[in-house]
Amino acid sequence: MTHEEPLNGFTGFSRKNNSFKYVDVASSERKEGAIPFDESKIDEIDERERRWAWVEIDRSAIRHNVMVTKHLLRPGCKLMAVVKADGYGHGAVEVARTALNSGADELAVATVDEGVALRKAGISAPILLLAQPPATSAPLLLGYHITPAVYTPEFALAYGETADAHHMKAPFYLALNTGMNRIGVRAEDVIEFERQVQFHRGLQQVGTFTHFATADCPANLDFEIQLKRFTEAIENMRMAGIDPGTVSAANSAAIYRYPQTHFDMVRQGISLYGYHPCPETRGMVDLRPAMSVYARITEVKTVPMSEGVSYGLNYRSPGSVKICTVPLGYADGLVRMLSGQTNFILDGQYCKQVGNICMDQCMFEVDLRTYGTRKRLDPQIGDVVTIVGRDGDAVTTITEMAYNAHTIEHEIAIGFSHRLPRFYV
Repeated sequence: MTHEEPLNGFTGFSRKNNSFKYVDVASSERKEGAIPFDESKIDEIDERERRWAWVEIDRSAIRHNVMVTKHLLRPGCKLMAVVKADGYGHGAVEVARTALNSGADELAVATVDEGVALRKAGISAPILLLAQPPATSAPLLLGYHITPAVYTPEFALAYGETADAHHMKAPFYLALNTGMNRIGVRAEDVIEFERQVQFHRGLQQVGTFTHFATADCPANLDFEIQLKRFTEAIENMRMAGIDPGTVSAANSAAIYRYPQTHFDMVRQGISLYGYHPCPETRGMVDLRPAMSVYARITEVKTVPMSEGVSYGLNYRSPGSVKICTVPLGYADGLVRMLSGQTNFILDGQYCKQVGNICMDQCMFEVDLRTYGTRKRLDPQIGDVVTIVGRDGDAVTTITEMAYNAHTIEHEIAIGFSHRLPRFYV
């Protein structure tokens, strides 16, 4: 009985021996005169030439956003730059350096590893971890000088014990829950909590903070309640002889809307990157978005009238259009919910994205019909397309994308960090 070749799972045809194979550069099988690839050289090929999609970050915009915000603070009030989630997708290390060089005093992160990465990059500024990590991370906190938020006695005492065993002090910020009900010691329980941890010689409270749930909302009753609880808790601590350390409450929205919340330090998050935390702040401060996203056209095709494009064929060609493909999809942060809901820019003109956004690619439409004085576009493979940013008088923004995707700028900006290389200008 003769052995039958197994079927190829893709084509259904039997596999045949194929003479093609890659040959090691040092192999004796390499043809005489063939030039081997120099691995050190090919690794230097620019990431924009490996895949035609990338992100650019404008350092001057980050610098501007820090400086205009710092200008609004009273003398002596410090500014903490929040660089969690890899700097909201902008690159934590570069953003941290730029912010610190522009007037920021301290940094904030969300995870231990985010803080460690900043330290390994040579950043020495104070770093606040905005959450309480597992007690097992205490050696990392102490070794890399990362100050955690604290809100349970169990963690506080374990953290203090680790520090004491190494003849160190364990600095911490007390997190107060004034109404957001996410983390923190309830404001009315703060004195009882302090009594449970203050005795430990290894612990050192260097600050106290809260976070507002509605500083970005038009109505302010809940905000006023939170602020009242926070100020009363701070006063109660002082009356009990407890030093709250650096007092911090204001997020981006509160910085601009409620100057009475500035206290000793503000925390600049989304506005650091150029996005307004709410419509009410638009007339209060000039912010400049730092992120732009670009791609190059990889395919141009004429699709006959009524034929569909992309998965589901939800879009049908109206005729007299060219369909252009760019190598950017929802795996890169261009969320699928934006399918047919956003514009790209080619040569200064808006072009509608069409068809369902795929994991790695998407398409847009170039209308070949002439309208008045509008210039007719002639798209070519390799042409640069602006996904987010400005080209001439045309602008596409993360804010518009967030609105159309029924989400917030934070989520869209962070999404663009997944696979796209970042370049700083």
